Amino acid sequence: MSETGDRPAMPRGKTRFRSEVVDFWRFIRHPHPAARLPGRAAASGLVADWWPGISPGRLLAWAALLWALNLFALGPVAVAAAGLGGVTHRLDPANIPWLTAVIWAPLVEELLFRYGLRRPKQALWLIPAMLPVVLWGPKVWTGLLLAAFVILACWGVRQRAEPLKAWDTTWRRYYLRHFGLVFHLVALTFAAVHLTNFVYAKTPYWLLPLLVLPQWLTGLVLGWMRVRRGIGAAMLLHSAFNAGPILMIWLIMRWAPTAAG
Repeated sequence: MSETGDRPAMPRGKTRFRSEVVDFWRFIRHPHPAARLPGRAAASGLVADWWPGISPGRLLAWAALLWALNLFALGPVAVAAAGLGGVTHRLDPANIPWLTAVIWAPLVEELLFRYGLRRPKQALWLIPAMLPVVLWGPKVWTGLLLAAFVILACWGVRQRAEPLKAWDTTWRRYYLRHFGLVFHLVALTFAAVHLTNFVYAKTPYWLLPLLVLPQWLTGLVLGWMRVRRGIGAAMLLHSAFNAGPILMIWLIMRWAPTAAG
């Protein structure tokens, strides 16, 4: 059982991708730290939370859906807003930090933004503790610090004989009652942080939300994945999602540098 208190477990078995999309749509309308998706581990909290429990095909299906929605729907809106506001991206296509995007960012951002959705007590210490890791980026000492935080987080969800002992039920009920607000604020905050990826030139403030619409949608899906499958699955999806555009940019730079320019 998670700290947030799960609803009764769903029947075990595999789900179709279409059923998961429907579940996601229902979830974001009425977020709740509900039971895991069918087929998820029913072992200790550590196994259920960190073991991804998702097939490569299903992982790529979710990544492909996000790529398609961002490429054909939200991406053009963000590009148009950038053009209107004179905004440029900080990323240098010729020098892409792919290790940071595919490994570091998914691990750090999922721990910072979405780990606490099902572990609110741990979030009270983990979020402020992660600030040095976020501010100083990937370095040897921040990597060691991050590894220590992961170990502490895993230790905190080890299986216990009395998992709810000393739990403040009043605080727990309050969190459950406001979980929907917390979930959507986390997605908005995740999107807002990505505004730092741009360089601005007297850009109107009302254009700023349009620039990070893709990150907002991605944050919603990653939040659903974290709650319904676990933090391990959310990290893997985040990594796969980041890898797609990086691979596309690399291929363009390699095979069509004139088009990239």
